[in-house]
Amino acid sequence: MSATPVRAYITGMSKVASIGAARPAEPASAGSAGLEFVKMHGLGNDFVVLDARRRKLALTDRQVRAIADRRIGVGCDQLFVLEPPTDKSADVFMRIYNTDGSEVSACGNGTRCVAALVMREKATDRAVVETKAGLLDAIGAPGGQVTVDMGAARLDWQAIPLAQAHDTNHVPVRAGMLSDAVCVNMGNPHAVFFVDNIDAVDLRALGPRLEHDPMFPERANIEIAQVLPEENGWSRIRMRVWERGVGVTMACGTGACATLVAASRRGLVPRRAEIILDGGSLDVEWREDGHVLMTGPVTVSFTGTLDRSLLA
Repeated sequence: MSATPVRAYITGMSKVASIGAARPAEPASAGSAGLEFVKMHGLGNDFVVLDARRRKLALTDRQVRAIADRRIGVGCDQLFVLEPPTDKSADVFMRIYNTDGSEVSACGNGTRCVAALVMREKATDRAVVETKAGLLDAIGAPGGQVTVDMGAARLDWQAIPLAQAHDTNHVPVRAGMLSDAVCVNMGNPHAVFFVDNIDAVDLRALGPRLEHDPMFPERANIEIAQVLPEENGWSRIRMRVWERGVGVTMACGTGACATLVAASRRGLVPRRAEIILDGGSLDVEWREDGHVLMTGPVTVSFTGTLDRSLLA
């Protein structure tokens, strides 16, 4: 854990939360002492954040699953370990684990949350978060929100990746009522399916089948999307998501970015729209240079210490 507290504004409250109480900065395993954490969420997409910038932390798959378990642990969609950046232009490296213990490269809502922690800690409105998908720039936005440049959307079939060459605007995968996917890589693979009635889709049944479709050698995040009528001149898309290695979640930042890109490629909306998820809305823009900007809220739920018995 860091000897320097990471401090984060709790949305809607004047209280401040922190992780990283002062302690010796020697390396330690996850089971040798209690671990302080921050529980955060972006539109209900929830995370446990651990700070390992001053004290090395090695988690096993089983330990990740235990922390993420909503009955015996803290409970979360993803777990983040903050580490020293490998790139000198970054403020922090964010290591990302899914609830099944697998390590992944990107998390949009999570990047906003971690960026908010760093900005609060450094008393600034900008942060650079390093991930396995690259460097992500973040800036404070009006209303206590955070904007993250998620980088350029990757659209080539090899970049998704797909098992074989296909036009990624029309990928022939099917399950139940879902077919004709648009595939986008936003640091992780996504398959977006457009439907007329999103509520008619049994995502819990179809999501795992599509995640593990042979077309996706690294599996895929599955989005179902319905284009809604414009409201006050604002394009809108309703989206639900099955996250690879997690299941149905209330929101997914990279999924929202992939959905906006997919809808724009199909000519269904312009390059900016409101993406409405189960947990709330994100403002997503696909710039002409290919980069995707995502803006949304950040919330700290609570802080605490993981008992070492959980990680024994």
